[in-house]
Amino acid sequence: MPKIAHIPNHIAIIMDGNGRWAARRRLPRLAGHRAGTENIRRVIECLAEYEVKYLTLFAFSTENWSRPQREVKGLLRILKEMLKKETRRLHKEGVKLLHLGRLDRLSPQLQQALRDAIELTKDNTRMTVSIAFDYGGRAEIVDAFKRILRDGIPPESIDEALFSSYLYTADLPDPDLIIRTGGEMRLSNFLLWQTAYSEYYSTPTFWPDFSKEEIEKALVAYAQRERRFGRLRPKAKGG
Repeated sequence: MPKIAHIPNHIAIIMDGNGRWAARRRLPRLAGHRAGTENIRRVIECLAEYEVKYLTLFAFSTENWSRPQREVKGLLRILKEMLKKETRRLHKEGVKLLHLGRLDRLSPQLQQALRDAIELTKDNTRMTVSIAFDYGGRAEIVDAFKRILRDGIPPESIDEALFSSYLYTADLPDPDLIIRTGGEMRLSNFLLWQTAYSEYYSTPTFWPDFSKEEIEKALVAYAQRERRFGRLRPKAKGG
């Protein structure tokens, strides 16, 4: 494992390209989603080796409900299977699981599977893995405003810190690095508030093929960035 300086504390990944991966192999789209789900385990293991503390995976957006019902039902089934298959193994490896997004549109069985996974792993500290499922950045912001209004907080008391505490990600640091597989160059309604100063990395590699080598390319690219958060570059001494 190559030594890489400046490993990000929090990486968020837009897992794109499952359908195109399947199409190139003349397979059904769900075969691509299943292959992508299998890759999640490998990515978690690799990033844990690099001691990344937080990983957020964009698995299903609020807009994805408009896809063909067969695909949507298949994605829901795959998530349920993944939770059943992987939760105890991740628990043994010290991974804490969280869910970002809405729960009310998921089946009672899937809601319970998510709650069980969160409860089982809540005290783990090696890595926190958040699954953004039925998640949308705009919906998250609207939900935060609704909760603030319900709590009767006066406008003069609202600042960035308070607003952040009402987001789904209240207990998470903002992402340092956003990775998007599949070659697209957009956020697609993902963590709109939290990514104000995140570094962005796009790769043409489809998610099922996003390997350890591809992860290391992204980490090396991140290590070469200079993050100034809107500040000017410091002047060289004697300059």
